[in-house]
Amino acid sequence: MLKKISAASIGILGILSLNAQTDSSKKATTTFSGSVDAYYRYNFSNPPGGTNNLTSFTNSQNSFELGMASVRIDHSIGKVSATVDLGFGKRAQEFSYNDVGTTLSGVKQAYVSFAASDKVKFTIGKWATHIGYELLDAYANRNYSMSYGFSYGPFFHTGLKADISLGGKSALMLGVANPTDYVSAPNSTKVLLAQFSTASKNDKWKAYLNFQGGTGLTQFDLVVTGALTDKFGIGYDGTLQDSKIGTENSSWKAHALYLNFDPTKVFGLTLRADYFDDRKLSPLLGGANKMFATTLSGNVHVDHLTIIPELRLDNAKNAVFTKGDGTATKSTMSFILAAVYTF
Repeated sequence: MLKKISAASIGILGILSLNAQTDSSKKATTTFSGSVDAYYRYNFSNPPGGTNNLTSFTNSQNSFELGMASVRIDHSIGKVSATVDLGFGKRAQEFSYNDVGTTLSGVKQAYVSFAASDKVKFTIGKWATHIGYELLDAYANRNYSMSYGFSYGPFFHTGLKADISLGGKSALMLGVANPTDYVSAPNSTKVLLAQFSTASKNDKWKAYLNFQGGTGLTQFDLVVTGALTDKFGIGYDGTLQDSKIGTENSSWKAHALYLNFDPTKVFGLTLRADYFDDRKLSPLLGGANKMFATTLSGNVHVDHLTIIPELRLDNAKNAVFTKGDGTATKSTMSFILAAVYTF
């Protein structure tokens, strides 16, 4: 299998080399963008020495925190482009958790692309996963806290992929990558990636069928988004993952429903209903095999700034949270106030 992958990679590189041209008349373009987000979180149980947080990026209690400061550079000339996306802060560290303590921990994304034609583009490097509805960058989500489905993977891939236009609103992505969430492969195992996407003629409805799979790993994911009116939108993300890698043996599924309401340009609301079922009772949720979370987030827009007040209620089948007196409980509520700025 590895020999076949290597041969295919050499063939693709050969094609790129044969088609490469140097033309000083081509105009290069460079764009800079970035974001900063910070937040305060308070869990009303106020657990002694704990946070009652089992999802990504908001593991704090009664504390002001920096989420992440990001700087992104995109450069293109002719058929070739490159992106460098750097992040600093706990959010970036948790995203690249396998690289903490190395020089790679701040690299959210870094990749080079070549458009072989108007229908096919090849990309090599590290990029955020295609799986799921939510994204790493806070400004790209309407809820500030993350869902359980997002938190338990994957986060990113490092490898080679091809984006193929199928005509109309449909497209296909095929790729091969290192084991999930690794920049440097810890072993010779590779993961196959795929995505089929399509949309209605007016782009009001979009659907993405996602896949990753390799030795011992299989995950299918479906994302659907729709604009019901100019003020009301809906989103759905459903995932099923089975993993038997080394001593890890997990099987879980997740469903998340997003209801978005924007009565004005400066204010919006998002209600997220998030269900997670860990069927193997792995350590993911501290021993709880079923979790349901309801999150209501406001979005107040002031130019490039978005202020997000948020209430979140988590309910588990088992008592995995902690009350203020130290006893166990099945539910807990938290408040977050976040500020997200983009430039």
